[in-house]
Amino acid sequence: MVYALRFSCHSFCLHSRPNSIPARLHRFQILCKSSLPHSAGAQDSQSLKDDGDSHLILLEKYGNGTSKRYVVEGDSQIRTILEEPLPGTKVLQDSYSMGTDKALTWLPKVIKDFILPTGFPDSVSDDYLEYILLQFPTNVTGWICHTLVTSSLLQARESNSGCWSRLIFRNCSCSFCRCHQVIACVLIQLSLCGWVSKDGIGAVGRLFIGGRFGNLFDDDPKQWRLYADFIGSTGSIFDLSTQLYPAYFLPLASLGNLAKAVGRGLRDPSFRVIQNHFAISGNLGEVSAKEEVWEVAAELVGLALGILALDTPGISSSYPVLASTWLATRLLHLWFRYLSLSVLRFNTINLKRARILVNSHILYQKVPGISDCNRMENILVWEKFLRPRITFGVSLEEMVTGKKRGSMVRMLLELYTEEKYFLVVNQLQTEFEVFVSFKEGATSISVFRSVWQSYWLHQNWSRLDDIFSQLEQSLIELKNGFDDFWSQLGEAGWDTNQINLKVPKEISIQELHTV
Repeated sequence: MVYALRFSCHSFCLHSRPNSIPARLHRFQILCKSSLPHSAGAQDSQSLKDDGDSHLILLEKYGNGTSKRYVVEGDSQIRTILEEPLPGTKVLQDSYSMGTDKALTWLPKVIKDFILPTGFPDSVSDDYLEYILLQFPTNVTGWICHTLVTSSLLQARESNSGCWSRLIFRNCSCSFCRCHQVIACVLIQLSLCGWVSKDGIGAVGRLFIGGRFGNLFDDDPKQWRLYADFIGSTGSIFDLSTQLYPAYFLPLASLGNLAKAVGRGLRDPSFRVIQNHFAISGNLGEVSAKEEVWEVAAELVGLALGILALDTPGISSSYPVLASTWLATRLLHLWFRYLSLSVLRFNTINLKRARILVNSHILYQKVPGISDCNRMENILVWEKFLRPRITFGVSLEEMVTGKKRGSMVRMLLELYTEEKYFLVVNQLQTEFEVFVSFKEGATSISVFRSVWQSYWLHQNWSRLDDIFSQLEQSLIELKNGFDDFWSQLGEAGWDTNQINLKVPKEISIQELHTV
């Protein structure tokens, strides 16, 4: 059943002219309706058909479920139909609430707007929610550890002050208070200088990381984000040691601050790459702001739990218990960090994911999808420990060995005429190893092709056969198989326009003439 109430009123339309302002009177009607969601549209459409000259020109939808229809009736009359939902019905759900993940349907919309980006989940990547939910306990445990470490530093500081006081009176046996004051002032000045130096050492560490290793974070942000936590944990160990050795407070605290500053230097750039991965709608600022909301909430919870832990009898008064509590919480923190980074699903290709994709294509003639490949990616292992071992940017002198070096160079030039790199298998090692040197003009695609050829050689290599015949066969397979591999990457959803395979700039080879 539909309840309708029509109001008739007058509206004025003013036209400004140089000498006069005439007013014209128009008729404006408002129709208020309260109806069920499914019946409203059909009844309104039927009423519009019956009206003959009526035309629906637009429909306004409001976040509270109310909607308003504007209908033109003739040349001078507009009818407005206001629809309100009946109690207990779900009318005019907006795209936000309909698209939200099922795990958050119980959450009020006000809270969703406060903690999630606008347009979630369509405005962020698919792995955003799972990551942010795992980040919360990660940050909570991190702030609990921070509280315990701060307590240890304060206790060590008090012990160190007591040592200085005893030192003053032990070394000064005279009865002149002036001497005591001078020594105390000198020690205070030394303490302040040491404290400032501690922070300065940490700043130098961050400066070094940003200047020296700034090109690493785009390639593997997951690995460097995890390594940042490992290094930060080392800094906390130095801070905890100050309570055991209060006389060495400043050296230990300085080392701890340096390690934590290096960790921050690794953490911040890698996390910005992760945030940029989430912001698929160009909403990086909002993604950062909402992440700040989650982090501050976790900070408040972690500080509260840390204070409760310190108030627990036995923790603050016993150093072994405090250290054990910190160690258990820190291990839990690192585990949550690993889980949160493991759920990230990058559609870009770095060297680790390139290895997985190439190996799958050579073995099974197909490439894994984005989720499967990211799941197989080992974020703990350093690139140099992956097998088969591929060494990029090798000098030509290291690649060409033996007595017939001139003939080897000629054969390499002939083999790799169509490629932007040279590739050989290291014959001096029992373990399979590949040397790659790039020509001028090489790109990330050149690196990708060299990885494909390396894996094919690794699967089909025989030390009993001729080296150059196997290299020639691998190039034939590369020419026949790489195009299919590339097309499969596009079909699987990989971003082939962003391949994070960097060409080493230390060494490049320029072909001046044919030998």
